[in-house]
Amino acid sequence: MLEGFTPWPEAFGRLYRENGYWSDLTLGEMLESSVEKYGSKEALIYGDLRITYNQLGEKVNRLAHHFWDLGLKPLDRVVFQLANTPENVYTFLALVKIGVIPVMALPAHRFTEISYFVQHADAVATFTPTVQRKFDYVSMVEQVRAEQHCLKYIFIQGEAKNDQISLEALLDSPIEHKYPDDFLARYRPDPDEVAFMLLSGGTTGIPKLIPRTHNDYVYNIRQSGKVGGYDEDTVFLAVLPIAHNYTLGCPGLLAALYYGGKAVISPGLDEETVFSLVEKEKVTIIAAAVPLVSRWVSSPVPLRYDISSLKVIQNGGARLAPELRKHIVEQFKCKPQEVFGTGEGLLSICPLDADEDMLINSSGVPISPGDEIKVVDDNGNEVPDGQTGELIVRGPYTIRGYYKAPEHNSKSFTADGFYRTGDIVRKNERGYLFTEGRKKDLINRGGEKISCEEVENYILANPKVENVCLVAMPDEVFGEKACAFVLLKAGETMTFEELKDFLRKQNIAAFKLPERLEIVSAFPLSPAGKILKRKLREDIIEKLAKEKASKNI
Repeated sequence: MLEGFTPWPEAFGRLYRENGYWSDLTLGEMLESSVEKYGSKEALIYGDLRITYNQLGEKVNRLAHHFWDLGLKPLDRVVFQLANTPENVYTFLALVKIGVIPVMALPAHRFTEISYFVQHADAVATFTPTVQRKFDYVSMVEQVRAEQHCLKYIFIQGEAKNDQISLEALLDSPIEHKYPDDFLARYRPDPDEVAFMLLSGGTTGIPKLIPRTHNDYVYNIRQSGKVGGYDEDTVFLAVLPIAHNYTLGCPGLLAALYYGGKAVISPGLDEETVFSLVEKEKVTIIAAAVPLVSRWVSSPVPLRYDISSLKVIQNGGARLAPELRKHIVEQFKCKPQEVFGTGEGLLSICPLDADEDMLINSSGVPISPGDEIKVVDDNGNEVPDGQTGELIVRGPYTIRGYYKAPEHNSKSFTADGFYRTGDIVRKNERGYLFTEGRKKDLINRGGEKISCEEVENYILANPKVENVCLVAMPDEVFGEKACAFVLLKAGETMTFEELKDFLRKQNIAAFKLPERLEIVSAFPLSPAGKILKRKLREDIIEKLAKEKASKNI
C-alpha cells in the first residue's frame, strides 16, 4: 500500500463489495473488457485519426511495455501534464495499467505548481508537451529537474532532445524484448491501491493531492455513466482538459469507453471547432462549463451547423444559472445536465428523466445509494431539509484522506470519515441538492478554483505592498473573478499592469491572476480586528453596478 495514502476501513471495503459498488477491477482491466467487447468499433477520434478499441488496446499495451523497459515501476509517481490528444489517453491508461501513479496536473500549471507536485509526490518522471499556446513546457520541466533531484525522466509529447523521451517515438517503436503473453497480468495493480492522483481546489494554497484507487474510480466511472445516460451510441465530445476529473471520468471520456461509445477530442474551444465537430461526428454529449455555455448561447455560430444529434450539454465546475439552462433547451433543443461534485469523490448529477424544475434549478442527486450525505451547521449538527449548511459526505468513491497531508486531513475529515466539502448547500425532501456557495475563502472562476490565501501571499511578496485582500467579484461569463484590494506602503504607487507583471514572474497559473486592482487607504475591520472581506465584496459589487449604469446612460 502506498505510504501516505489513507485507505477505507476494512469494514467499509467489505460493505462496498457486498453491495456491488467495488468490483475488484483495475482501470486497465476495465479497458481490456471494452476492447474485447467492442474491438473493431471506433473508440477515439482526433482530427483525421480514427482509433478503434483494438488499436487503442494495442497502443496502451505497447506504451506500458516501453515504460516498464525504461524503468518505471508500480507505485512510482509521475507528474502528468499532457495536452488534449490521443497520446494523453494512451499514456494515462498505460501508466495505470502497470501501477505507475500519474499526478494529474493541468495545462495552466507552471513552474511553482509543477515543482511542488514533483517534490511532494517524490515523482520520478514528468509527461509534458513541447510548446502550447506559446508557452515552453520543456524548458519549465528542465528547470524543475535541475532543482528536484528525484526527477529522472522527462517524457515529451513532441520532439525530444538530449535524454528526453518522445512518446511518439515509443508508440512507433516495436517492443524489443519478448515478453510472455501474461506479462501485464503479472504486474496487475491491487484494485485497492492508488491508481492516480487528482488535484484539490487548493483552498489553502497549492492544491493537495487526491489519491483515487482502481476500485473507487471504476465505480465512479460506471455509476456516473449510468446516471448520465451513456451507452454504445454515446458520442462524447471532450473540450476541457482531460486531466480534469470532470472530463476524465465524471462521466467523461472514460465512461464513453466503458459503455462502448465513442470519444471525440476537440483541438479547440471556439464555437466553429466545437460545433463543426458536433455536426461531423454526430456528437450526443458535450461536457462543458459556465464560460463556454454562456458564450455558446449568445453566439450565432452553433445554429449554422446541424446539431440535431446533440442530446445533452453537461455543466461542471460551477453552478449553471437557470436562465442559461433554459437557453440550452430553447436554442439547442437538448437537455442541460448539471454535474456537481468534487475531485475528492462525491458526484451529484441531475438524471435526464428528472422533472423540468429539477433540471433547470437543482444540482442533481448523489449518484450512488452508498453515498452518505449530511448537511450540517457550524457545530456539525444536521439541519432540516430546505435549510442551508455545509455538505459532508462519505461513500464508496469519496476518499478518506489527502496524500501525505495529516494536518489537512485532521481539518477536512470528521473522526468517522466524512469529508467536509466546504460547499454550502440545501437539500430537498427528494434528496436533490442546491448549491449556495462556498464556506472557505475560494474564488470559483468558471470552475477553476483560486485560493485567496495563496494569491495574497504572492502579492505580499511585493516590497511595495503593506497588506492585501483578494475577493470574488461577480462576472456574467465566469460567475466570479478575482479583485485585489491592496494597501500600499507610504509613498508607493502601483498600476494594475505592474501588479500582473510581478505575479507573472512568480510562475503561477494564469487563471490565478487578479482581474482588477483596487488601491485602498485602509481596510474595513471587525471589532476583533479582522478584515471584513464581506464588506469588500459588497463594495466591489456596488462599484461595478455604478460603472455599468454609467455606461448605459
